Amino acid sequence: MGAPPGKGLFFACLAFFLWGMFPLYWRLLAAVHPLHVLALRILLSLALVGALLLARKNVAWLAAFRDPKKACVLAAAGLLLCLNWGLYIWAVNQGRTLEASLGYYINPLISVLLGLVFFRERLRPLQWAAVAVAVSGVLLLTALSGVLPWVSLVLAMTFGFYGLLKKKLALSALESLGAETLASAPVGLLLLFAGAGGGAGGGPLFAGLGGLAYVARLPAHTLALLAMCGAVTALPLYLFARGAKLLPLSTIGFTQFIGPTLQFLIGLFVFGEAFPPYYFAAFALIWAAVVLYVASLRAARPAAP
Repeated sequence: MGAPPGKGLFFACLAFFLWGMFPLYWRLLAAVHPLHVLALRILLSLALVGALLLARKNVAWLAAFRDPKKACVLAAAGLLLCLNWGLYIWAVNQGRTLEASLGYYINPLISVLLGLVFFRERLRPLQWAAVAVAVSGVLLLTALSGVLPWVSLVLAMTFGFYGLLKKKLALSALESLGAETLASAPVGLLLLFAGAGGGAGGGPLFAGLGGLAYVARLPAHTLALLAMCGAVTALPLYLFARGAKLLPLSTIGFTQFIGPTLQFLIGLFVFGEAFPPYYFAAFALIWAAVVLYVASLRAARPAAP
């Protein structure tokens, strides 16, 4: 009985390590319009995963779309994924990696609350304390900066609810990923023709094929990196899907601290983003919440089934 949880923990940790390194990859694609990057993430992921499933002669995952309830869950998961991906790409290339990392620090605590509400996962006193301290950190940041950290909150909520929907889908990891990207494909096709008249600097929405002309003028290494969007996106998502099905939502929440820590370090030391004193005060509370939550997991380990 110990093997599956250990295997799930490995998959989850590796997924969040890769996600933590993503700012470096997306910054290399800063010359590409963010909407096009998002579109290619969706479409190339679908092409790759679809090809793998077809190679296995697996078409059972397509049947999920014939069930109205499952189709709605897949559509919702796909939309949440699109919003999360798109906002994160934009944030990194707008010099807001630290704000994005704050969102992913908050996200595990959102997952804990969702586990409580939807799966009756019990919260211990230290976990309640962690949530309360994290909320205090967000409120402090809002009060001191005068601006609600909406990027952080939207990233946390979209990925938290995405993780919740993953638990509700009775599909294998690869089937789930294929179904979600297929559900997102219309959005990807729509975005492919949007907002690229001026390259990464912007342009008119729905510029058509002419809006893609700048892509041909990109350096070869940028085109190569762009072509890897599908593989770069699909691998950690697949690993996350495997881990999510083997672990309780609260444990998934714990492993998610790997990603924002790497993102924070990259934003601060590699990208050199500003870190004013009020950021330190807010992050200190969020980090305190992380410590409390980790302590609660360690304390609960002997009682684990």
